[in-house]
Amino acid sequence: MKPAAALLCLAVLALAVGASSVDTHHRQLDQRAALERSAPFYPSPWMNPDADGWKEAYAEAKKFVSQMTLLEKVNLTTGIGWASEQCVGNVGAIPRLGLRSLCMQDAPVGVRGTDFNSVFPSGQTAAATFDRTLIYRRGFAMGKEAKGKGVNVLLGPVAGPLGRMPAAGRNWEGFSPDPVLTGVGMAESIKGIQDAGVIACAKHFIANEQEHFRTPGDPVKEALSSNIDDKTMHELYLWPFADAVRAGVGSVMCSYQQVNNSYACQNSKILNNLLKDELGFQGFVMSDWSAQHTGVASAVAGLDMTMPGDTEFNTGISFWGTNLTLGVLNGTVPAYRIDDMAMRIMAAFFKVSKSIELDPINFSFWTSDTYGPLHWEAKKDYQQINYHVDVRADHGNLIREIAAKGTVLLKNTGSLPLKKPKFVAVIGEDAGPNPNGPNSCGDRGCNSGTLGVGWGSGTANYPYLVTPDAALQAQAVQDGSRYESILSNYATSQTQALVSQANVTAIVFANANSGEAYITVDGNMGDRKNLTLWNNGDALIKHVAAHCANTIVVIHSVGPVLLTDWHANPNITAILWAGLPGQESGNSITDVLYGKVNPAGRSPFTWGATRESYGPDIMYTPNNGADAPQQDFTEGVFIDYRHFDRTPATSPDNKVLYPFGHGLSYTSFSYRNLRITKSHPSTYTPTTGQTAKAPTFGAFSPNPKDYLFPSDQFPYLRHFIYPYLNSSDPRTASLDPHYGQSAAQFLPPHATDDSSQPLLRASGGRSPGGNRGLYDVLWDVTAEVTNTGKIIGEEVPQLYLSLPGEGQPKVVLRGFEKVRIDPGQTVEFRVRVTRRDVSEWDVGVQDWVVREGVKRVWVGRSSRELELEGVLP
Repeated sequence: MKPAAALLCLAVLALAVGASSVDTHHRQLDQRAALERSAPFYPSPWMNPDADGWKEAYAEAKKFVSQMTLLEKVNLTTGIGWASEQCVGNVGAIPRLGLRSLCMQDAPVGVRGTDFNSVFPSGQTAAATFDRTLIYRRGFAMGKEAKGKGVNVLLGPVAGPLGRMPAAGRNWEGFSPDPVLTGVGMAESIKGIQDAGVIACAKHFIANEQEHFRTPGDPVKEALSSNIDDKTMHELYLWPFADAVRAGVGSVMCSYQQVNNSYACQNSKILNNLLKDELGFQGFVMSDWSAQHTGVASAVAGLDMTMPGDTEFNTGISFWGTNLTLGVLNGTVPAYRIDDMAMRIMAAFFKVSKSIELDPINFSFWTSDTYGPLHWEAKKDYQQINYHVDVRADHGNLIREIAAKGTVLLKNTGSLPLKKPKFVAVIGEDAGPNPNGPNSCGDRGCNSGTLGVGWGSGTANYPYLVTPDAALQAQAVQDGSRYESILSNYATSQTQALVSQANVTAIVFANANSGEAYITVDGNMGDRKNLTLWNNGDALIKHVAAHCANTIVVIHSVGPVLLTDWHANPNITAILWAGLPGQESGNSITDVLYGKVNPAGRSPFTWGATRESYGPDIMYTPNNGADAPQQDFTEGVFIDYRHFDRTPATSPDNKVLYPFGHGLSYTSFSYRNLRITKSHPSTYTPTTGQTAKAPTFGAFSPNPKDYLFPSDQFPYLRHFIYPYLNSSDPRTASLDPHYGQSAAQFLPPHATDDSSQPLLRASGGRSPGGNRGLYDVLWDVTAEVTNTGKIIGEEVPQLYLSLPGEGQPKVVLRGFEKVRIDPGQTVEFRVRVTRRDVSEWDVGVQDWVVREGVKRVWVGRSSRELELEGVLP
């Protein structure tokens, strides 16, 4: 067996307590210093056997883990190495107890790297529906497809990036820069995925807001540090993860970058304190792929599973595996911690699965060939590895519905909906196919043809891709319309000749793409270089509008683009944002353009006039020499509409073209009769008391000879990561010259403490998601919404609050509902306002507090179209 070369006694995170947060002025003066370090928090909290929603899973996990040996526990927590088996990530099997290797697989839009699967609309597009039911159904369908392929952990949904900067490459994988909308997206997706029998993995925890410098490497020696103050962390970035934990998520993936100069996957403050203690997370923390930087230090800081297991791809060298076995044997990793790791993994497993008898993994991520090596990296065990199982069911219809209902009608002067137009001219390469096929670019790493999804690990292979050109032509043929298309952005003279003709309705398609940093497309290293349309899109739109008085623009994009130069052109009669619609793209946009679906999408972000208008931006150039770039989140909670609302009205950067939550319909709605009813909940009670002592399950032999590689039982596979030792001498097995040091010599105080611990006042005790009192309903707010038009429509009334005190946003979203209303009908819109909704994080007392003062409530159709106003009594 090749020894694991990672040192056991590795340097732990830089740990120093930040500046005092009692005096606001003093905190502001010392903000830079406060952001430079992440405060230590130990020991790592252990599971609560009485946690709401986890009792049965805990009991089953306890039965299982109590039977496991130390080697089996290490096998369960350590990935077996990049490409060592069929999935993008696997942990070791427990054959003695009948558990096959657990399979971890992307993606936020579908099962990555397989065939006969669906490609769903992006999370951002799903968020634009503002429809909880559709988001749940999307999650459930994705979970069913994953389960059908043999996947056990689906690596999504995404709340990191939240969307601090509109140019960030992976914003489209998530939902919205608003934490409430993202929180709903997370919770409903998780419920759907896990109801389908697959563990959901909420990622990337936390503040993973850009692709540049997310990992160490030229030109920086250490990854970027996202430096966030305590108040901003709680009120913005942690908010949707609290919703994920409250929804019962089984897994959370820690991110690549540093948080306050401590790598996220070994950051005890965010993993032990915020996630496991304060939020009461009962599942397991998984590293992003090669985001682990230490061995023992990451274990005591709260990491439960390392992916893919090796320190660098295809090395067979691991921080855990052999080294984790040694760490437990010599006491640097306490016995309770390895037990808690295994318990958390198996509890998440039993939360979604009633049996350890799992369906086989029926695909290989590493090849589409039917036959090949089961152990891809080692090129061993040739057999059938792809069974080409079709898991799509009728999900195409759901995808078509979500993409249509997630399409946002930004502008319409009366040209839509189309009704058997005489002559339709479709312009732009975004309307057509990639000439080399929709899957011709690995992980969709190009921008050719219509844009259905961004690029990177968040993608999936298309089973087909319906282009707008194909769908619109089919509709035109059905209507008897004349139809022509020019699927180029550069055919200037031909385009002018076509759109200048009489009776023409010109529909221009343009896009803007982005993705993950390991792929660069047209100079965009994951993050977008700018917010303009790609491939001459803006010039194409202006060219068509200059020659056609009825120009309709459709945008497929990963977020907002700049419309300033042309959105007000009177020849542009309609603008639609169709997001990233997935495989049914053409059918969905045709449904909206022709009125088969009355548009009800609402923008999940703000459309600003300039790039500068958004405030914080991507750091493209390191600001700290070759050391870790320092990205200070000094804007606090003021991102997207909160930032625009704070900017002085006289500033040119204040101009909002289309606000957050905006979207038009083919009918009209009116709002009236706002009513506020006060509830009478119990008084908020901070959590008190102590946890139980850390439990341990099963004894293990202290003799290293009992952990030697069993070469008489099976052969060693190249680069496969095992829990075994290659020598009975621990120092030799570890390759660590410092082997034998006690934990006290290199770990922070209390890192190995297994005694009962005080409960945080903000924690929920046994209530995942935080103190139970946060979710008490304080007010019922209702309003009446009437369809004043002539056709059935869906409206999205939105409730915003204005909270008292300095430093508060003008308004914050706190509730919404998608309602279907017949012509002339009036329906009641209702939001239950909770204590959490009106609270702010007090950095001094370390808890949520309701500040005295006037709290205003607003109801309307967007963040800047608020028809009704009231005061919460």
